[in-house]
Parts: sequence; structure tokens; C-alpha cells
Amino acid sequence: MASLNPLQYDKNLFDSKELTVITRRRELDSLDWKLLGELQTDARVSTAELGRKASLSPPAVAERVQKLVDRGVIRGFHAHVEPSSVGLPVTAMIRMSVVGDILPRLSILLQSLPEVVECYRGTGSDSFIMKVCVASVEHLEHLIDRLTPFGMTTTSIVLSTVVARRPLDPTMPDWTTRLKSDQKQTKTVTRNNPMGVSVGRSRSRR
Repeated sequence: MASLNPLQYDKNLFDSKELTVITRRRELDSLDWKLLGELQTDARVSTAELGRKASLSPPAVAERVQKLVDRGVIRGFHAHVEPSSVGLPVTAMIRMSVVGDILPRLSILLQSLPEVVECYRGTGSDSFIMKVCVASVEHLEHLIDRLTPFGMTTTSIVLSTVVARRPLDPTMPDWTTRLKSDQKQTKTVTRNNPMGVSVGRSRSRR
């Protein structure tokens, strides 16, 4: 069997689905991002209001939004429900480490549990990372008991939310440019204040 040329292998990678995703991202213009930003903040915003904010006519807005949906950029429009307001005040993150051929069965179970609101399969020692919403610690214990026959679990109860549903924006994919800008700003601050002393006007006490 002939060996695969490294250059040809790289070309195959660039011809894969990743390229399609990257191309789709690059095709988004400033108006697309403006619409996405507004819709991520409030999906109920009217077409007329979107048009005013983006300086477009309502038909142009509707056409652009539909194209974003057709291309898979927008995957849906949803209501964000506060769990505590519907009797689920406890949120927890559960990590699971499993081995063997039980992954398909565990996946089916996780998809059937209503308490599991998000679940991801990742690399490393954690096979699954899931976010769950439950009514009480007792409810959480019952849920963990459903999972332990499949593997080892590690549970962390959420005390508060630091970042919730941050909207995606056009600066995120171009992270290298943003990183260089942040580093430049940090160097400027360090050069002007090498000791890290807080600068401000002192107030004399009378």
C-alpha cells in the first residue's frame, strides 16, 4: 500500500468539512454580525426594529435572517427559562469517567434524563461533562445514583453564574489579533506603572 504524501494529506484536511465552516464564517459581513448580535440578545425583536438598528429595510432583514437560518448559522430561536422560577433552584456540573462498551447505553440514558439540560463528550479523563438542573440536593443524589452504575462521577454544585449566554461576536474567531492588542495594552500599563501601584487622587482627612 503506497504511503500517503504529507502534502496530499494536508490538502485532504483543507478539503474537509472544517473548510466549509471556516468559509461560512468568513462570508459573514458586518450587517450579518449586527443582526446576529441583536437576535442573540433578544430573539423576539421585530423585523422593523432590526431594520432600524441595521439601517436595512424589513424585507432585506427578513431575507438576510432567512439566509443565516438556511446556512445553519442560526440554529433556532428559543426562550431562556430561569430554572429556579420553575422549581429547579439547584444547578450542578457532573463529570463522568467511563470505560468499555457502555458509552452507547450511557448516551441513551443521558438523552432520556430531563434533568440533564446540556451534555458534552470531551477529551481527557472526563468522558462526559453535563449540566443538570434539579429541585433539591436529594433530587441531585437520586440523579447521581442513576449514573454511578456506568462509571465514576464528580459533581460540583453551582453557587452563582459568572458568564451566562455570552453572545458570539466577530472578534472571537480572530482571537490572535485581539490577543496582540491585549498584550500591547498590558505592556503599556506595565511600562507606565511598573510597580503595579494604584494611581489616583488622595483625599486628605479633615
